[in-house]
Amino acid sequence: MSRKRFWPFAAATAIVVAMLSMRRRTSLTLRTSRTQRNTDLFKLGANVGATYASTAARKLFASAERRIELDHDREMRTAAAVSDRLGQMKGALMKLGQMASYVDQALPAPIREALAQLQSNAPPMSAELAAQVIEQDLGAPPEQIFAQWDPTPIAAASIGQVHRAVVIDPDTGEERAVAVKVQYPGVGDAVESDLRNADLLGMLLQQGFGGLNADEMVAEIKERLIEELDYRREARNQQLFADFYRNHPFIHVPDVLPAFSGRHVITSDLVVGHTWNEMLQWPQERKDQVGEILFRFVFRSLYGTRAFNGDPHPGNYVFHDDGTVTFLDFGLVKHFDNAEMVTFVSMVKAAAYEFDMPAFRRVVEGAGMLRAGCPSSDTEVGEYFSQFYESVSDDKSVTWSAEYASRIVRHTFDRTSPIAQYATVPKAFVFIQRINLGLYALLGELQATGNYRRIAEELWPFVAGPPSTPLAEAEQDWLHAVHQRTVSFE
Repeated sequence: MSRKRFWPFAAATAIVVAMLSMRRRTSLTLRTSRTQRNTDLFKLGANVGATYASTAARKLFASAERRIELDHDREMRTAAAVSDRLGQMKGALMKLGQMASYVDQALPAPIREALAQLQSNAPPMSAELAAQVIEQDLGAPPEQIFAQWDPTPIAAASIGQVHRAVVIDPDTGEERAVAVKVQYPGVGDAVESDLRNADLLGMLLQQGFGGLNADEMVAEIKERLIEELDYRREARNQQLFADFYRNHPFIHVPDVLPAFSGRHVITSDLVVGHTWNEMLQWPQERKDQVGEILFRFVFRSLYGTRAFNGDPHPGNYVFHDDGTVTFLDFGLVKHFDNAEMVTFVSMVKAAAYEFDMPAFRRVVEGAGMLRAGCPSSDTEVGEYFSQFYESVSDDKSVTWSAEYASRIVRHTFDRTSPIAQYATVPKAFVFIQRINLGLYALLGELQATGNYRRIAEELWPFVAGPPSTPLAEAEQDWLHAVHQRTVSFE
């Protein structure tokens, strides 16, 4: 088997092993210093490297069938090691693991599926620690704050975990089921330690991409991740989206309860429904509808609120039998000013609507995405960036695929093109790229089919096209109510 196929086979056993190893540690103590966390990463690398080396040695004397078996066994052990270590470390490194689980379908199935457990099933902190955080933030233990409190978390992720509770609504006096997100103690120090390594990441990227302004990219990543630690900011972001999408026919964002929220605690309405993996078992027609809703949410939010929710992983969605989708987790939100919106709109208009490559080049050079002096022609520059607009360029039905999403990832980090040495990612575009890559990966996993050109024309403010699908028809009254058709960034 080729060495390029470092991870050759899927194995459900790997996921079981990873989940068991995560479940064993129910009392979380974070290692927060840079030295400790770098040591953890070194141990992980050594573990994976030793597993690979020992397997390679044994394969020298193995039959073809035995080689397959050895690769299979190596994948299981590697999947468990990676998932367990990142799950225990939390913070920014765990976020990388979450993103890797859905962005690049070329990763082997055991690794992707093991990392997918980090989306909502990471190792939780103890009930005692969660209670301490609530008491520090809200002034009393959870049993006194809430009418009912479940000490067992229903989900755990990179910087916090979620508990069920019941409150007495201060406005109505009635009981209200809520979800209480509690931040891990010490996770701020852990993220800070991880972000000290971000400068090293930028330096490595700059070596591969001569035109890359790594300082801007690293600065933006640091700013957004540090912002995510302040749950008061996240509560404001979530309420912004909840207010914007209020009464929407198929998009729902839970309201925040400010009286039960603080710097390290967010309380919002409890939502119950189907997970991403459960939804994947639905008929393709319903998955096509889900794909359209995700696409509409991302770009309706951008053009309607000038904000992007930059954390598009499957654990942040809840799917309902009536066709609605609930969107969760608004910690990693990027807000854009009018000048940035004008740039985004101008890029899309030139590349995907007017197909004016000289104009497109002027926009990307003006935005700092392409340094002046690139010897490539306008057509070549257009072709280099056009892959991001491929699905909305033609008026026809398209089916998103995992292969397309992975190709976009590889194209983004391809060093072979001469244009790559002149291309960079300005601050405003860092999380645009993340949401694009994440959204494309999710649509590819859904194998969503639809005429996304017509859907995009509805959303593009310079077109504001007529409704092209039943979902579009359903949201017309809501659209008129919020006056979205009158929004312009030109």
